[in-house]
Amino acid sequence: MNKTNIKLNCDMGESYGQWTMGCDELAMPHIDQASIACGFHASDPMIMNSTVKLAINHNVAIGAHPSYPDIQGFGRRSMTLSKNEISNMVIYQVGALKAICESENTTLHYVKPHGALYNDMLKNTSVFEAVVDAVSCFNVPLMTLATQDNQDRLDIADDYDVPLLFETFADRRYLSNGHLAPRSMAGAVIHDDQAILDQVTQIVRYGKVRTLDGYTLSIDADTICVHGDNLDAVQMIEKIRKVIDSEEG
Repeated sequence: MNKTNIKLNCDMGESYGQWTMGCDELAMPHIDQASIACGFHASDPMIMNSTVKLAINHNVAIGAHPSYPDIQGFGRRSMTLSKNEISNMVIYQVGALKAICESENTTLHYVKPHGALYNDMLKNTSVFEAVVDAVSCFNVPLMTLATQDNQDRLDIADDYDVPLLFETFADRRYLSNGHLAPRSMAGAVIHDDQAILDQVTQIVRYGKVRTLDGYTLSIDADTICVHGDNLDAVQMIEKIRKVIDSEEG
């Protein structure tokens, strides 16, 4: 049975000052959810505001994309912080984007942590609970990785009354244990266009993926992450959009 209403989400607003990253204007028309950087790994107030306006123009749901305070490392380096420090830094970032949304008469729809924070909350229950605690202030869902067994995270999120949105990736392989293959592993990132489209089709049509080590894994995903880093990536988003629309039509 098809996974109906599966969304496309993309990280957005990762420019800074005069420095531009990504093709947000070209990618935005083809996605459903824009995860907008909140200033700790990329972006600034002007970029946040212009990206919110761009999302509004294309009727795209806006999500906050908070990270560790690591502009130099683009939020990809783990940091050892207390639960209170993690919760407060997430509240600070999400609160800023929420205020910008309200200034443009729109609303915040979800929170999706970035980079090392996203990875750490999958591996460390304390980090996950700190993020959930922060997100509970905003009455929106938290986006996290779809794995074969999501129950532990669902139980924690239920304690804080935070809905979870589960995402998978168009261009990443899973391992048979239900987690993403690390980028350091050969074959973890899919580079062939047709293989990416085949994986998207399998996710949408059957709710399954073929793992790197040859198994078929059930994945119940609400959204698929795509990237708008360059023109080739935007063209791939367009192709993925067509696959999803044809499967759900």
